[in-house]
Formats: sequence, C-alpha cells, structure tokens
Amino acid sequence: MPETTLSSKGQVVIPKELRDARQWHVGMALTVEEVPQGLLIRPVKKALFPPTTIEDVMGCGRYTGPKLSEAEIAKRLKAAAIRKFGHLKSQGK
Repeated sequence: MPETTLSSKGQVVIPKELRDARQWHVGMALTVEEVPQGLLIRPVKKALFPPTTIEDVMGCGRYTGPKLSEAEIAKRLKAAAIRKFGHLKSQGK
C-alpha cells in the first residue's frame, strides 16, 4: 500500500501511481471529507455548464413576435404540452 507523509504545512503528497490511476492532475480541485474510516478525498464535481446570468443567455430563444404577458406565455406553454404529450398533468388545474 502506498505511503505518504504529512508536511509541516499540512500538505500531503498523493503518490503518482494513485494520481495517474484516477487521472488527477496538477491544479485539480479536490474535496476532503471526514468519514468513520478516515479521510475521503475526491475530485470536486463541476457543473455541466458554467454559472450564467440572464444577461448571458438573452436572445437565445429567437422569439421575434410581440411581447407576451405571463398569462399568455402560460397559455401557450400549456397548449404546446398538450400538442406534444396529448394531455397535461397539473396540480389541480
């Protein structure tokens, strides 16, 4: 079993063969979690897409018609769901 040493700065070197087996690379973010058996180290799960704001994605819809009220948008979404699925399940509506 590979062995490592804790440095005076609290750093631990993960042996190369273990890093290579997991395809861990320099600069990779890792989480450290305390578990009953000791410490669990694993890569940080990254979001599928980077965080965005509404300003980042404005214009993606390509809608060029007149502005619609929220009620009209809800009505059109409901009609599209019924066309696509043949029915619409809702919470008492």
